Amino acid sequence: MKMKSLLLLLSSLWLLNGVFAKEIPARPQTMVNDYAGVLSPAQASALEQKLRAYQDSTSTQIAIVIDASLEGEDAFEYSFRLAQAWGIGQKDKDNGVLIYVAQAERKIRIVTNVGVQGFLTDALSKRIIKNTITPAFKKGDFYAGLDGAVNDIIKVAAGEYTNDSPAGQAGSGAISFLILLAIIIGVIVMFSVLSRRSNNGRGYYGGGRYNDRGYGPGGGWIIFPGGGFGGGGSDRNSDWGSGGDDWGGFGGSDGFDGGGAGGDW
Repeated sequence: MKMKSLLLLLSSLWLLNGVFAKEIPARPQTMVNDYAGVLSPAQASALEQKLRAYQDSTSTQIAIVIDASLEGEDAFEYSFRLAQAWGIGQKDKDNGVLIYVAQAERKIRIVTNVGVQGFLTDALSKRIIKNTITPAFKKGDFYAGLDGAVNDIIKVAAGEYTNDSPAGQAGSGAISFLILLAIIIGVIVMFSVLSRRSNNGRGYYGGGRYNDRGYGPGGGWIIFPGGGFGGGGSDRNSDWGSGGDDWGGFGGSDGFDGGGAGGDW
């Protein structure tokens, strides 16, 4: 791709991300948040209890979010912003995982924090989406897909997950596209944060990671006007029986760096 074309693409993305920015909900009091209403209260409660029990025994936090729609935003970008904004995982361990589902677009993302990437690799995340989540979702069984994915992640962490599929299924063309996409996103992020720093001296970008000072005032990050990384988010939340009164909330990790995988059904 010629430099002129790349610059044109960067400029277009810079303008469009402000138009299509999807609002980040306020940090919830539950680990399972079904904004699309595809889970029954009993199913959501069962997942919530499993995730809290796993956190209690390992400190690793696995969050599940089901959105009705991406509202025009990219699944990778939005799920990353969501995981980062909520601070999924312990701050000193960066051990968070987000399973994100966009119902209307039929998109799935597993977003991994740097502290879990040693065992939950991008390839294994892709395998879980392909072998566990997608088949169940195609049958309309969201609970089975999500519950199975959680079980797989727990097995991976314990070294009990069996990988029966050959590695290296992605073609060189797909890999090249992903590399280009990562470069484009990185350049946009760098320009945004540098602009932010020049304006008020706050926020930084280092080693591909954001911290909580990288968010704009009033809930809007400079690249995503009106989107928000916390303040100004939606107050939608799940309210099935398990509640959040006895849960300490997400740990405030800022270690998400784009790791994980995606798919659809």
